[in-house]
Amino acid sequence: FDSTSAVCPVPQKQEGRAKDGTRGDGKQSRRRPPIPPPFPLIPSNPATALPPMAVSSRLPAPPARGLLRRSPPRILPPRRLACGARAVSGSPGPGGSPVPRRPPAPVDAAAVAPPSPASSAASSAASAIDFLTLCHSLKTTKRKGWINHSIKGPESIADHMYRMALMALIADDLPAVNRERCIKIAIVHDIAEAIVGDITPSDGIPKAEKSRREQEALNEMCEVLGGGSTAEEIKGLWEEYENNSSVEANLVKDFDKVEMILQALEYEKEHGKVLDEFFLSTAGKFQTEIGKSWAAEVNSRRSNGCGQN
Repeated sequence: FDSTSAVCPVPQKQEGRAKDGTRGDGKQSRRRPPIPPPFPLIPSNPATALPPMAVSSRLPAPPARGLLRRSPPRILPPRRLACGARAVSGSPGPGGSPVPRRPPAPVDAAAVAPPSPASSAASSAASAIDFLTLCHSLKTTKRKGWINHSIKGPESIADHMYRMALMALIADDLPAVNRERCIKIAIVHDIAEAIVGDITPSDGIPKAEKSRREQEALNEMCEVLGGGSTAEEIKGLWEEYENNSSVEANLVKDFDKVEMILQALEYEKEHGKVLDEFFLSTAGKFQTEIGKSWAAEVNSRRSNGCGQN
């Protein structure tokens, strides 16, 4: 027996025993019951302790002669016993009985775990492609002013914005003007027309209503993009142009008019048409020095017949 798990009582010397359980002298044999330990014994290291052994109530027959010396049971110090009991059964409850520990509540890993980089990248890619697909109509929608003048194969909205961005790129450096911001404004200033189309004064729509429709369209496009800092930047650039609230927006508005009269000059040359309306509607409306200078150059070439067949 392991002395740490049970105590083996020492049987007394026995006389000869008959088959009926009586001693040789005819008296009934009395067995001494095993002595239980005073309290449960806890091994010093529960992790390495041997599994408990079943103790039979019927002990094997001791040697016929001699007495076994009784070994005192191994008693653990109270403090060590209490620590071991708490480690095995939990903190003692009312009355000193140990209370089993409650297992921790299960945690939903999906609810607390951040999105994986792969899923975030996939979501971002989907939003970007949806936004670019929506912008496709900017390449296919023709500018209505040229359609109204029966120009065959007129430029698209994207064509117009692209050359404006080139104007901002090649313009001379100007004091307190952010060239990069001018390029961005030129790229997005007509972006809402991907949904509402090219609204011109000939449509009879008030300017306030036109602005409202374009604002709603822009908000929808930014939602498709998924919001975030990029969507907010596009919205801010568009509003800056609409409100003419910066020197960059002021310059890009001049580029918008210069690009229009340059395109009119090219169509006059290609189609043999006179497109005075576009030149007259922009005369005297340029606000920047570079806008005035470039517009004067276009008008000079037209006057000299450079744009005519």
